[in-house]
Amino acid sequence: MQSSDPTAVLAPTRTATRWPWIVAGAAFLTLVAAAGFRSVPGVLMDSLQREFGWGRGTIGFAVSVNLVLYGCFAPFAAALMERFGVRRVAGFALVAIAIGSGAAVFVTAAWQLVLLWGVVVGLGSGSIALSFAALITGRWFVHRAGLVIGVLTAGSSTGQLIFLPVLSRLNEHVGWRSAALTAAGAALVAGGIAIAGIRNRPTDVGVLPYGAPQGYAVPAVTSSQGSLQRALSVLGRCAKRPAFWLLAAAFSICGATTNGLIQTHFVAAAHDHGMPPTTAASLLAVVGVFDIVGTIASGFFSDRIDARVLLVIYYTLRGLSLYALPRLLEPTAEPSTWIFIVFYGLDWVATVPPTIALCRQHFGADAPVAFGWVFASHQIGAAVAATGAGVIRDRTGDYELAWLLAGSLCIAAAVMSIMVGRVRQRVPASA
Repeated sequence: MQSSDPTAVLAPTRTATRWPWIVAGAAFLTLVAAAGFRSVPGVLMDSLQREFGWGRGTIGFAVSVNLVLYGCFAPFAAALMERFGVRRVAGFALVAIAIGSGAAVFVTAAWQLVLLWGVVVGLGSGSIALSFAALITGRWFVHRAGLVIGVLTAGSSTGQLIFLPVLSRLNEHVGWRSAALTAAGAALVAGGIAIAGIRNRPTDVGVLPYGAPQGYAVPAVTSSQGSLQRALSVLGRCAKRPAFWLLAAAFSICGATTNGLIQTHFVAAAHDHGMPPTTAASLLAVVGVFDIVGTIASGFFSDRIDARVLLVIYYTLRGLSLYALPRLLEPTAEPSTWIFIVFYGLDWVATVPPTIALCRQHFGADAPVAFGWVFASHQIGAAVAATGAGVIRDRTGDYELAWLLAGSLCIAAAVMSIMVGRVRQRVPASA
């Protein structure tokens, strides 16, 4: 068993200056490049439908498999990183993403799309999900942890900002296969960045985490548990606490209303209202611009304000914006559409820093793996929305019911968030 004694391993005495920021910068660039694939399904949905005749529910199912594996593998990936090292796991994961995205150019049947986009890319992307960012932050930063997790979380949005317009134009002018290959190439670049810039722990380079005082003690890292046992044992401990289920339920709604609904279906929904796909993709990229601002600000506030209050604000505002969306989509980007884009962008993954902060408060040293399980619920919610919204569109001819249901779920998530108990003393965690 891994020791729970916080003085089990003494940290080096040399103060960390550049290494924590080098590692954080490499992790940020890795997340930016890896975000290339997450921009692919929404951009290519109409092209795949035209070429193969698949319904949006069928394509959405492939995305759903990806999202479920992306989320459900995250806690095991966090345990694998603890056991085998961040660099090694991240490198293998990015190669898997490159293979799944690149080989998709040869698909001729829907099950092949599910296998490549769903299974292969889902397992790869799940290995460098937000638990990866939580692990990097927890190991390398004592001070400014909220701000750093906000910046790393914004990495995916930055990738969306970069890749959405590029992939959309490639899809329109060259073909959808060129967009898939570009995403594969970005994953390979991300693998090189991870290997070059990431180190597993501060002790590997003889420094302290950022902000750690002299004599700071590092928890013991040697564990006889396998990754599967570690992930399941943490789940068993967390499942006994109501806070875990409240966080998981609220975060599943977060996933449903971002990755599952807007990221997967916004471009297609806007196109239903006469908006050109490239314009809709550019609007979604602007969501990424404001998401960077919102997420970094959320990380800053998470160091200073009760995380539960932040989540109540974020989920309530998101729900109200989704109620308004059916009346905002037009053939052109009207001022009201821009208001939604800016508003939703600021709120997109602003929920992540306070959710991680609550995991750290409630689950202590188990927090990275615990957040992996909470993140799994995020992706299960996203998967349900990706398929469900496609089915609603196929059955009713539009997405209005999907927007209204999602808005109501956000209000429920706000209620769940305030019900998470305040922690006066950090819970010690054994491993």
